[in-house]
Amino acid sequence: MSAQIVKKQAFVSELLERSDYAIIGEIVEPNSKVLDLGCGEGELLEWLAQTKGVDARGVEISSAKVQRAIARGVSVFQSDIDAGLADYPDQAFDYVILSQTLQEMRHPLQVLREMLRVGRRGIVAFPNFGHWRVRFSMLTSGGAPRTPLFPHEWYDSPNIHFLTVWDFEALVAKEGIRVERRYFLAGNRKVRTLPNLMAEVAVYLVSRSQGDPRGQRIGTGQSSADPGTGRLLAEAQIKPDRL
Repeated sequence: MSAQIVKKQAFVSELLERSDYAIIGEIVEPNSKVLDLGCGEGELLEWLAQTKGVDARGVEISSAKVQRAIARGVSVFQSDIDAGLADYPDQAFDYVILSQTLQEMRHPLQVLREMLRVGRRGIVAFPNFGHWRVRFSMLTSGGAPRTPLFPHEWYDSPNIHFLTVWDFEALVAKEGIRVERRYFLAGNRKVRTLPNLMAEVAVYLVSRSQGDPRGQRIGTGQSSADPGTGRLLAEAQIKPDRL
């Protein structure tokens, strides 16, 4: 087996160890147009382009990461997501991805609104600050939580907004955002009960309702039906209880 094949297999294995990436790969339909906000070095976009044939684009603030993404063959634009996505027209993409980035944004609601303006659907993944280990760490230490999910000291953490599953549910309800699928994860396991307490990471597929002036324009001819609904797992539609 050639060194190139071994390297590629190791890359795929490492990529799919991130449970949110595995779920995103399950959601995204082949040959779709995808924009990844905060795409890092473009690993996810490269994999989606290779396995799903997507038209992959990315936005990243770090110039070093942008260069490494371009070296992978991924089209990445250097920009601050918080500054907005004004350069992109309405409904330019089938999916806009925001994975493990929402909690790092200065203006997360503005970013969420913008991603649903430029994309027909948004995929949002975030670490759940309501997980029992985070609660236990705060209870026992009396300080900022330190867990495998949140390993940083409070003064050098990239996270500036700590949200829970319930917080995100309340936000999308307030904004009138439609949740098409929900996935709750602990490691590589899907969490089916008490996700606000038991899930380490949440992944949501969201969209604007047809005719919503904040999202898709009327008359674009795009259907809100998901071609992958036949593959939905039951737990992806269950709204979590608060705990």
